[in-house]
Amino acid sequence: MNPNARNAYLASSVTTASPARLLVMLCERLVLDIERGLQAQQAADFAGAHTQLIHAQDILTELTTSLRPDVWEGAASLTALYDHMSRQLVHANIHRDASATEHCLGLARQLCNTWREAALAAVAS
Repeated sequence: MNPNARNAYLASSVTTASPARLLVMLCERLVLDIERGLQAQQAADFAGAHTQLIHAQDILTELTTSLRPDVWEGAASLTALYDHMSRQLVHANIHRDASATEHCLGLARQLCNTWREAALAAVAS
């Protein structure tokens, strides 16, 4: 696919997505970044791992700031989870700790699956 066409398609998919779909897209990218960070750590490409893990932390920051504790009582629990993951990714990055990255990857996959199921349930109802 032509890179310009691909970028236009991606931009369009983001601007036309529902809030639930945007959340799922962010979570999918979070998983991808952590996977890439882990692969880079395992290959001793620590600069590449750093880039991926920093982007994953940026996504967690975005997810945290989008929570509305005044509207949803579950926001505090999610904030704690996002904070835990972010701290673990910082640790993984600084200490080149692939096991901490793997831990976050497992959490991110579960989180992504949960949000995906919730989005599908919302569409079905």
